[in-house]
Formats: sequence, C-alpha cells, structure tokens
Amino acid sequence: MLQRTFWLATAAGLAVTTQALAQATAKPGEKPAGTVGEIVVQGTAPAVRVDAEKKSYSLANDLQATTGSVSDALRNVPSVEVDVQGNISLRGDPNVTIMIDGKPSGMFKGEGRAQALQGLPADQIERVEVITNPSAAYNPEGTGGIINLITKKTAKPGVSGSVRASLGSEGRKTGGINASYRSGRFTYTGDASVRRDTFKQRFTVDRDFADPSGAGRVREFRAAGGAGRPTIKSGRASVDFDLDDKTRITGGVRYQGIDFRSHNVDAVDQTTLGLTRLGFNTNNDQRQGRASVETSLNASHKFGEGHDLTFAFTREMIDEDRSRVLLRQFRTPVAPSTFEDAEARNRLWRTQVKLDYTRPLGEGRKLKLGYELNGDDNDYVFVFGGATLPGPAAVDPTRSNLFRLDQQTHGAYVTYEQPVGKVTVLAGLRAEATLIDLNQVTQGRTDENDYVRLYPSLHLGYPLAEGQQLTASYSRRVQRPQAADYNAFQVYIDPQNLSGGNPKLKPQITDAFELGYQYRKSGTIFLATAYYRDGRDAVNDILRDLGDGQILQTKENIGSFRSAGLELVANGRLPGKLRYNVSGNLLWSEIDATDLGFGAARRSAYTASGRASLDWQPTDKDFVQLQGYMYGKRLLSQGYSEPQGILNLGYRHKFADNLSGVVTVQDIFALSRFDMLVDTPAFRERTVGKPKNRAVFVGVTYAFGGGKPRDTGFDFGAGGQ
Repeated sequence: MLQRTFWLATAAGLAVTTQALAQATAKPGEKPAGTVGEIVVQGTAPAVRVDAEKKSYSLANDLQATTGSVSDALRNVPSVEVDVQGNISLRGDPNVTIMIDGKPSGMFKGEGRAQALQGLPADQIERVEVITNPSAAYNPEGTGGIINLITKKTAKPGVSGSVRASLGSEGRKTGGINASYRSGRFTYTGDASVRRDTFKQRFTVDRDFADPSGAGRVREFRAAGGAGRPTIKSGRASVDFDLDDKTRITGGVRYQGIDFRSHNVDAVDQTTLGLTRLGFNTNNDQRQGRASVETSLNASHKFGEGHDLTFAFTREMIDEDRSRVLLRQFRTPVAPSTFEDAEARNRLWRTQVKLDYTRPLGEGRKLKLGYELNGDDNDYVFVFGGATLPGPAAVDPTRSNLFRLDQQTHGAYVTYEQPVGKVTVLAGLRAEATLIDLNQVTQGRTDENDYVRLYPSLHLGYPLAEGQQLTASYSRRVQRPQAADYNAFQVYIDPQNLSGGNPKLKPQITDAFELGYQYRKSGTIFLATAYYRDGRDAVNDILRDLGDGQILQTKENIGSFRSAGLELVANGRLPGKLRYNVSGNLLWSEIDATDLGFGAARRSAYTASGRASLDWQPTDKDFVQLQGYMYGKRLLSQGYSEPQGILNLGYRHKFADNLSGVVTVQDIFALSRFDMLVDTPAFRERTVGKPKNRAVFVGVTYAFGGGKPRDTGFDFGAGGQ
C-alpha cells in the first residue's frame, strides 16, 4: 500500500509541476501552433485527413456503412483488418483500443467486442480515426493503436434529422432515427436503432494427439454447425448547454443491448488404429445477452485561441450473461446421455475521469498536460449444472466459480510542441500506476498485480514541396490483459476442452516506430508508411495438452515479438467519373515463444493484405461502389491462419435532396471462411470454418428539417468530443 501511495503522489506531482510550468511560461493572447504535419484532402469520398498522430476517414460515401455494421465499414478503412468472425486488428496486431468520440467504451472489451462491433449500426458513425502511433496525451492501452469512432452530430437551428430502414435476405432487418434540436444555448441530440441479423456457420476441427496407452496416435474429428438470430438495440441522447461563448457543458447517456440466441449441433469421433474409441453427438441451445448503459458529463472552457481546459466524467455499467443448455448422447462406448446447464455472468462497472489543459506559449510552441483515472470493477459468476439422465440435474460445485477483479489506473501526461527550424517537434511523457486486486473466491486465492510504467512519445514533421511532408514518430504502448484472462479457474466446455486464465500475466509492452511520407495534389493523396514494432511479454492464447486428448486453452506471456512492414494508401480520380481507394500492407512478423517450452520456438512469416474500392458516379443521382479486401496468412503463437477475403457491391440512387435508396450485396461470391492450424509436438489441430455472410440489403433514408441537407462530404465539426 505504501508503494501505491508513493506512485500516486508522484503522478499527481507531475500534473501539478507541468501546470505550474504552463502558467509561468505562457504569454496571454498568443495563438496556438498548428498540429504537426497536417494535410487535409476534401472532395468526394473517400475523404481523408492526415496529421502526425492520426488519419481520419469519412464514411459518408461508404455504401456498406449505410446498411451494415461498424465491422462492415471498418473493412474498407486502411490499416484496419476485420476477419470473417468479426475480430479486429491494426496492421496485424489484435490489441486495439476502440473508442467512441474520444472515450473508451466497455462495449468493446472482453469476449463480446466482436459481437458489439458487428451489432453497432455503421450509419451512426461520421468518420473513423486511425491512430497507430499516439502521443503521450492518449491513453497508452492497445499496442496496435487506437480506432476512434466519431458519431454523427449536427448543430443546425431548429429540428433536423433522418430516418432510415432496410430489409435484407433471410429475415435481416435494420432501422433507426436520429434527430437534433437547437434553440438558443441548448442543443439536443439523439438517435435510436434496431438491427436483426442472421448467423449461420459450419466448421470442422481435426485434432491429432498421442494415445496415452501407447497404441499409436489418436485422431479426433469434430463436425459442427450452428444458426442463430442476434437482435441489437442501441440509442443515445445528449444535451449541450453553452453557459457563455467560451464554456460548454454536455450531458449524455448511451445504451446498447444485444440478445443472441442460437442452436448448435456437433458430432465428435476419436479413432485409434482404425477403431473408434469415443463417439458422441451434442445438441445445445445458447443465449448471449449484453446490456451496456453509459452516462457522461463533459465540460470545456476556452480562455483564448487554443487555450482550453476540458473535463470528462464517464460511468458505465455492463451486464453480460451467457447460458447454454446441452444434451450429449454417447455412441461409443454406449453410455447414458448427459444433460448440462451452464450460465456465466459478468457485471462490470467502469469509471473514467479525465482532465486536459492546453496552452499556446507563442512562437509555435504549445503545452498540453492532463490527468486520467480509469477504474474497472468486475464480478464473474459461472454456475454449472448437470445430470446423467434420467437422474435429476444439480449444480456441480467443482465446475462453478466466483471471481472478482478490481483495477485502477492513474496517469498523468505532458506534451510539448515546438518548431526547430523547419522541423516541428512534439515530445511527450506519460506516467501511469496500475493497481490490480484479484480474488478467486471459489479457490480462496487472492493476488495483487501492481506495476508502474513510463510511456514516452516523439513526433516529428518536416515539410517538403507544396502538398508533401515527411513524418517520423515513436511511442511506447501497453496491452493489459482482459479481466477474465486473470481467472485461474478451469472452466469445463466439453470432455475434450477446458479454458482458464492466468493470474500471473504481465502487461504486454511495445515500442513502435514509424516513418511516413504524404503527398497531395488535385484531389489525389498518396501515403507511404514504414513501421517497426518491438515487443515483450505478449499475451497470447495457448493450447496445452492435459493428456488423453483433453486440451486446456489458457493465456501466457509468450516472450518477445517483432514486426515490420510497409503500408501504402492511394486515393484519386480516374477517367469516366471513377474514383479509387487502394491500400496495401506488407508485414513481416516474428514470435519468440521458446520460454513457453513444449516445443515452442522462434518463428517468423511474411504476409500481405490489401483492400480496394472503386466508385462510379454516372449521374448526379446514381452512385455505384465495388469493394474488396484480402488478408494474408497470419502468424499465431503456435501456428498460423490462412488468408481470407470478401467482395462487396453497392448502389445508391437519390430520388430527391432528402430521399435516397440503396442496395448492397455483402460477400458476393461467398468467399468467407477461416482456416487455422495449431502445430506442437504434443498435438496438432486444424479448424476450418465457413460462415454464411452473403447478404442482400435494400434500404431507404429520409432526411427532414434543418433546411438544405448537409453535404455528405467530410465534416470535421461533427461528432465532437
């Protein structure tokens, strides 16, 4: 506790010292310096804005965003990769922090992150900010970087808004409304939406391991399939009050509810020397529910041009439950059927307090400093009940557990910007103290996992000819394990599979370096970025052979890892009213997992990924878009995943200034699939899946109020912090 108190005092001292420095050196009335290396590209989509810390991409003319989810829209954003199962990564790193309007959201934490992204309608999002190498002013969580979703927000006098609805194949439905009202010093904004989707997939798992009796090898083959219907409801409301011309207070509430029900079947067979040693079938019904309610209070005050003080408070509650009712029927050896009823529940309370101060110091100099508190309070309950039929079902205390985690992170930062000749320098330092209390109540085990880290950053900008610029940057980032990753209790999944966490996990640390070139002329933009990442203590999924074909999926710090790559982005016009958006990424990655033992070693691989979008506007009222992406072979801690790809098509027609219709086709040629291989001396496992992602949507959008509709180009004033 004394150590905790000392480091909290140190963090507070850093904030006080930097504020005193600002007050001592600033001169009243001086204007702020511009951001390092900013280039703005305007015009028809895809509109792009680039500065030293982030790249912003408008979704205004992304037709998949009109009828699809945020996952669908992110597939067309450079640097971002979303696989067919909804898992997201930045340049191959899955440790990504996802924010909404500059604030982290508990919706995008833990096992439900992919589902939340697939459920959130993309038509609520104005633009996407991709921050691969943030400065110390940003929370360092997420070694891959930050994806910031900026929501639509208008401030027209009177009432304005839009209504949208779409129908899709196999019973898919989406609908929503957004509206704003501005009167005097008050602005009211709100939106609500509902999405009904369809989920279908089939997959196989082919596993090979040594027969514990010594009679050769055992082959286990699992054939499975499932179908379900997720329903996602979301809404938000906010009120802005301008106390005066320099002070604004904003209060808001946000809600998302997910209800996903599915039915799944599988058949498992184990053979040795051509003879069946085990065989069973299962039928199970699953339900996943997730409700998130977030309240926020923000305040900002402008002392002068570029001289700001902002305060933000967020309190969020997430209630997540997963239940599974299962019937297992044994074929070999002949045995009574078993019944299982398992329920997992996670209650999370998340708190964030953030204070930021910005002051220009004259002659292109600028100082920023701030303090941030992030607190998580997690309660995990898992109850397992079962019976050997025809006996009665009862709770199994050996397979049920209660786990609690409390985590606080206190951080203080300072950044300083100054031109040195033609070079603009932005340097920063962040100090954070993380305090973690673990309580595995069922096992009577408590642990503390406290640590303190410093996170430096440096960004440089150098202008070349008009419209050209060189940038260079460095930052240190951290990936803290998810709460469930610390839970040591081994959860029973089926006779062959268990899962469990690791309370000894350390945070993953990455040092990231980038060198970039930007070119812009006459509506064309070209970006080239070379990057290198050096990391340690990577937290990865590890499969351990417990014997007799039983596999434990757990988490381990695998050791060091490195990656390097070159990313190219090009946007421009072609003859015939065509516009292109092309990006590609060549990545080399290496994992050194020798510390894990059991045959793990240093491995490396090259992979390539890319995306392309071709827009055609034959008339002022018609717009056609073809999109495609491909992700190359991906290195895993104990194997690799094969390439994936999808092709989409969309068409929009404007019937009037305030009425338009759209038709989209996702995964035209049904290319969605996943193929993963785990290969160790103890066992080998290959999983091949085929999700049914092909869908057709027909939608309509009607805008009302506010006079002339807002231009669908880039609006950097929308979706404010």
